[in-house]
Amino acid sequence: MRTTSRRLIAAFALTPLLAGCFAPGDDGASGGNGSQGRLRIALAIPPVQALSPYSNDATLLSKLSVAEGLTVLGRNGAAAPALAKSWKQDNATTWTFELRKAEFQDGTPLTAKSVVDALGHASAAEPKPRVLSDVTLTAKADDADTVTLTTKSPDPVLPLRLASPALAILSAKAYAKDGTASPVGTGTGPFVIRKLSGKTSATLDRFDGYWGGKAKAPGLDVTWIPDGTARANALRGGEADIAEWIPTSQAKLLKPDTRHVVSSVRTDSLILNTGKGVFTDPGLRAAAREAVDGTDLVDSVFGGYADPAQGLFGPAVPWAADRRVAVTGRAEAATPAQVKAETKGKTLRLAAITNRAELPEAATVLQQRLEKAGFTVKLDVREYTQMEAGLLAGRYDALVFSRVTLLDTGDAVAYLASDFTSDGVYNIARLKDAGVDKAIRAAAAEGDTERRQQKIMRAEAEILRTDAVVPLVHERVVQGVAADVEGVVLDPRERSLIDLDTHLK
Repeated sequence: MRTTSRRLIAAFALTPLLAGCFAPGDDGASGGNGSQGRLRIALAIPPVQALSPYSNDATLLSKLSVAEGLTVLGRNGAAAPALAKSWKQDNATTWTFELRKAEFQDGTPLTAKSVVDALGHASAAEPKPRVLSDVTLTAKADDADTVTLTTKSPDPVLPLRLASPALAILSAKAYAKDGTASPVGTGTGPFVIRKLSGKTSATLDRFDGYWGGKAKAPGLDVTWIPDGTARANALRGGEADIAEWIPTSQAKLLKPDTRHVVSSVRTDSLILNTGKGVFTDPGLRAAAREAVDGTDLVDSVFGGYADPAQGLFGPAVPWAADRRVAVTGRAEAATPAQVKAETKGKTLRLAAITNRAELPEAATVLQQRLEKAGFTVKLDVREYTQMEAGLLAGRYDALVFSRVTLLDTGDAVAYLASDFTSDGVYNIARLKDAGVDKAIRAAAAEGDTERRQQKIMRAEAEILRTDAVVPLVHERVVQGVAADVEGVVLDPRERSLIDLDTHLK
């Protein structure tokens, strides 16, 4: 089983499943095992915005090898060539990228103008993609095959940033006048989306015009199954060839040769709304932090498929532990009596998403601990797609959430900037703290890798000081893969799953 992508597109947060739930291909294929070698894939989180690259759906485009950016994350976490075959830094704010010869899935050629238009649409999107939350990017076509990118301030990791699925380059056909973007038939990857059926299924065929060669699988039949037990049942019952994010309670029920454990950069945390409600008070945030402890969740909820949280970044981020900075300056925690007095008549609204099966169970445990600390807690458990707007609008006081910390760029600064700066586009905690902003800006401006990592850990300490986020555990993800499937990408960053080599034996 492969643990990293080969040339992935480049070089790189119910009832048992019933038969017939997988979408057939457009060519009349049944989608069944052995049906012309098509792969049946059960994914966890349904599309929020019709697979828009500007939403959380962007990761699906890379998982299914539909669309590509100028670069891709290589096996060592560095930027590798994708639609750009090479690049060079001209000065602190200017980079030049040379494009390879490639074709969009609608038959039009990739050109420098295509890249300029695509990046322009991403920069103008509302809300802006998380990966652009801390940078202003301008693109200019020098000739048909050369693009110059300029940033308002120095961005030492621009090639890494461009590997984000949110910055996928789509054909002109993808972009509508209302600012939306559709990847259906408009990407450059080895698989083309033929049909998207709302939030339930999608049919993909191999794109034979792919510049990197033909994929080994003729197509993908994708079904979104939010319930983790149902995904596991689909794999066990032969209804799925690949089932992502198997709940830890189901993992040991799988045959050993179909269970694959991946040390993930995913951290599960309790996020507190610092912008309004009970947790505007630092003392109450500190009380919540002292009340919750993820250590025993590792075994009781995650069945041993996790590690106790040490901070925002866990064991799958190998440089974090040695550079971790002690957290100082935290507020004094309110006592249970003080919590009851200060929150009298107020109910703490605690949210958890169902798409990762362990989170509701963890939220129930945290609810009990918060109530013991003096809070009155109401638990709201739903699918992420039903909850996202409310989370971003600050309608909840707290959230039990699972976040892939290196998802957006492979560089931790983008995660910190989008989630914790005052103007971060994914700032669910609604944190506005000058010390945090300053520390993240310092990390963003640092070009030396080792010093950048050290400044990232200083920023982590500043964030933890505020108690806006309380890390609980670092997950180990269980991926279910049928024994007759080869070449699935087991990616700690969770942005890859299917590539050119993934196929039925």
